[in-house]
Amino acid sequence: MSGAVSSLGSAQIQSEISTVESRLQAPITTLQNQITGDKAEISAWGSISGAISTLQTSLAGIKDISTISNRTAASTEPTVATATATNTALTATYNLTGVTLAKTQEIYSKVLGSGSAKLGTGSGSLTFTLKSGKTETVSVGSSDLTLNGVAAAINKIAGGVQASVIDTSGGARLVLQGSATGSSQAFSVSGTGQLARFDYASGASASGSFTRSQKAANAAFNINGVPVSDATNTITTAVSGVTLTLTGSGATTVTVGSAPGGIAAQVGTVATNLNAAIAAINKETAFTAASSASGTTTSSAQSGPLLGNFTATDLAQQLLASISGAVASGQSANGIGFSVSSAGVVTFNSATFSSAYAKNPTGVTALVNQIYKSLDALTSSAIGSGGTTGSIGAETKDDNATITSLNAEIASITTSNNAQIQTLVQEYSIAEAASTSASITESYLSVFNTSSSASKGS
Repeated sequence: MSGAVSSLGSAQIQSEISTVESRLQAPITTLQNQITGDKAEISAWGSISGAISTLQTSLAGIKDISTISNRTAASTEPTVATATATNTALTATYNLTGVTLAKTQEIYSKVLGSGSAKLGTGSGSLTFTLKSGKTETVSVGSSDLTLNGVAAAINKIAGGVQASVIDTSGGARLVLQGSATGSSQAFSVSGTGQLARFDYASGASASGSFTRSQKAANAAFNINGVPVSDATNTITTAVSGVTLTLTGSGATTVTVGSAPGGIAAQVGTVATNLNAAIAAINKETAFTAASSASGTTTSSAQSGPLLGNFTATDLAQQLLASISGAVASGQSANGIGFSVSSAGVVTFNSATFSSAYAKNPTGVTALVNQIYKSLDALTSSAIGSGGTTGSIGAETKDDNATITSLNAEIASITTSNNAQIQTLVQEYSIAEAASTSASITESYLSVFNTSSSASKGS
């Protein structure tokens, strides 16, 4: 009996309880490992989603490549003219000769004292008649009846004539200038009251109190021998898609050439981000075998969180196919500078692209548009658009739901385990108490038996 009592010692009881706790913890550990795996998947999808999002953003650059400048325009004499060209301009050379600038009409008055000196008492008005027949009238009160006051009143209406006052050693002059260039911008002036002296007949070299210093004139020049005239020095209609800005007299040569570098840069950015997206998927779905040297293992096998995940691997394959399988208008992806290696790496050669574009801009544009549509559909399907949930969002939603369910299961098992351990502790406590009582009884009986044996011997 003493052996039975000693088997209920506290150390052994604690060991027994620990053994039970370990056994009860085993299924919880399994569930926790599963949660760790699900969280790794969510993190992996996050990395892929970020790369896909960057790719989708860069697609905006090739959505409509017709809006990207693909023409250059250079002038041999920028002091005579400069030029810009839109995508509709033909590549060609244009010789500009006999260039004269469009000019405004300018007239100046006789010397009339200082700019702040009174022109008389009372008031007056000026009426400007433009060549188109439009009239503008400016009234000046007695308090403002100075050259400075007249100029300020004219400029205040911001009409077809601008005014300034120039001081000279002999006095001040009122200078009037047309607001726009071109022969149609010639004007005449008539005055009333104290400003009756300011009359000028349109087209006259000198009239009334004014002298014409510059005649209103159109710009004039020849383009490849063809005469051109325009009211302004910015010519937008002479050559389709080309804007000529005249800056001086003389001659120059303007060359319009193909410059698809801007388009190539946008396409190259898409290629770079496409590679990054595919690389992100490959990283999360990769399997790396264990390596060894001289029979000794140097690294263990490793697998990505999404190894074997069809959604991920299928997305990578479709992204590659959007390039490798792209064909439109007689153009192929390889023909415009794309290539796909056996390892699934996309490369892009901008020089090849530029050459192909220069030869067939319409065909290359159609192919780039097809690539855009394909990649846009894939990225939208993966990360969602317009409030919809993409395939990546669906995957992470499922993982999160699984984690929630597993945590609930762990909580339930933990509650059950705690109850079992508590019951076990109570049972061991009762047993230990009984063991203690038995030990006391055993000691008492031992004394009693010893006394009995001594009496019989006497």
